[in-house]
Amino acid sequence: MEASSNSQASPRKRQAFELFEDLGRRYHAMGAVMSFGQDPRWRRMLVDAVAPSDGARVLDVATGTGLVALALAERGAEVVALDQSEAMLAVAQAELAARPQLAGRVRFVTGEAEQLPFADGEFDALSFTYLLRYVDDPGGALRELARVVKPGGTIAMLEFAVPAVAPLRAAWRVHTRLGLPLLGRLAAPAWLEAGRFLGPSIEQFHAREPNLAELWRASGIEDVHERRPSFGAAIVMWGRRREEHTS
Repeated sequence: MEASSNSQASPRKRQAFELFEDLGRRYHAMGAVMSFGQDPRWRRMLVDAVAPSDGARVLDVATGTGLVALALAERGAEVVALDQSEAMLAVAQAELAARPQLAGRVRFVTGEAEQLPFADGEFDALSFTYLLRYVDDPGGALRELARVVKPGGTIAMLEFAVPAVAPLRAAWRVHTRLGLPLLGRLAAPAWLEAGRFLGPSIEQFHAREPNLAELWRASGIEDVHERRPSFGAAIVMWGRRREEHTS
């Protein structure tokens, strides 16, 4: 995940960064457990949405422990993987070292989604995972993400969501308010706090941003599509950077 440790960041952003900074070593396993095994499937859907061509240059933002970046590299992409958490990136580096066939295809960079250290149109495609809940200006972050993608290039996102159907939403609330903290308690104190944080964070974000597709279009991304797997507990959204037209 990405969040800022900068003193200028909002209290919400700092809290998120502090919660997840020490979770890297168990991040893969706990993510799968807390999503009832669905998180790996959602990430595969994200990679399918990017659908990189062989040799395409892809930026993976909020890469965390590098799961999506490595999957994109396995599809033939040349990947730059960015995250603000050096602890998460250390785990991602270890994951890459365990896959020598991907050596040279993934490069890790420390940085923020809101201030990417790249030129305009530098990448053929871009992916990001569990990011927008942690930035103070989602629209501004999306515009910055779109900036570094070539016109017509794919931008794709994975995020948690809230089921729209009332009975499923009620069951989701039980899981996020009771189940996640309980699972976290069994793992480690830090995961207990993360479990308590996630449910309210997800619901508050979607209350603030009820129309993500419109937010994307307003940020310069067109042809927006979405899938909501697992009864609406996640959203995979993708589109293309708007083409530049000259008169």
